[in-house]
Amino acid sequence: MRLVFAGTPAVAVPALDAIAASGHELLAVVTRPDAPAGRGRGLVRSPVGAWADAHGVEVLTPAKPREPEFLDRLRELAPDCVPVVAYGALVPPVALEIPRYGWINLHFSLLPAWRGAAPVQHAVLHGDQLTGASVFQLEAGLDTGPVYGTVTDEIRPTDTSGDLLERLAHAGAGLLVAVLDALAAGTARAEPQPADGVTLAPKLTVEDARVRWTDPAFAVDRRIRACTPAPGPWTTFRGDRVKLGPVSPVANGPELKPGELLVEKSRVLAGTATGPVQLGEVRAAGKKAMSASDWARGARVSAGEVLA
Repeated sequence: MRLVFAGTPAVAVPALDAIAASGHELLAVVTRPDAPAGRGRGLVRSPVGAWADAHGVEVLTPAKPREPEFLDRLRELAPDCVPVVAYGALVPPVALEIPRYGWINLHFSLLPAWRGAAPVQHAVLHGDQLTGASVFQLEAGLDTGPVYGTVTDEIRPTDTSGDLLERLAHAGAGLLVAVLDALAAGTARAEPQPADGVTLAPKLTVEDARVRWTDPAFAVDRRIRACTPAPGPWTTFRGDRVKLGPVSPVANGPELKPGELLVEKSRVLAGTATGPVQLGEVRAAGKKAMSASDWARGARVSAGEVLA
């Protein structure tokens, strides 16, 4: 089939690789416009755009996919289908109607669970044991279209959102190509999503990533893993913000107040509403990430000091 791919971040690149190796014809990619990044705030191509540049594929970067110039070019390309992975912009009905098979979206949840921008983060945050990826027909509603197929994956006790998303990106890439193959063969069948089990996954904010030490240890652990690597879990110490890596709940640990620190010979503990957690990496403002023990030694943490 003739394809135009829509996507933006690095998580979409495995699907591009799979499509390039599939035998389908990739005509162009649609991605978000170049954006300022780095200390110099220079304009940087998205990972999908950079992939297309490296492979000699046309790159379309409309500010909004309703722009007449973009719609005209899409009509000229005349794709059979537009596969989508984390494009990052709402697609208007006029654009959805151009390809013969419409736009089909690879979404990183088992729909109708976790519709929205951050399905993997919410699955980890809420303690789901099973997740996966779905390929569905894009329509005007938020991730509401009929589903062509799914793959499943177990969420491991130490998974961060980054770990899980990397696995799903590769598993989902194979699923996406399988659906494209079935569409080309005329064997694809999409099933409506059930009305029950709908949950929403809005983007997590920086404030969402602030650790609540008054939560139970399991919830502190989940929040930190859910927000790793983005938006990045954090807390404050002596009034300054510090970033945290994943922690480990400690069974039968000493009794500590929420946020209270205990520096031992080989570990640093922080209290929660239940048992303590062992800190992993800590990154103080303006410093590199380091082990909690090295951080505590350098900061000369005193008995009874707290993370707020």
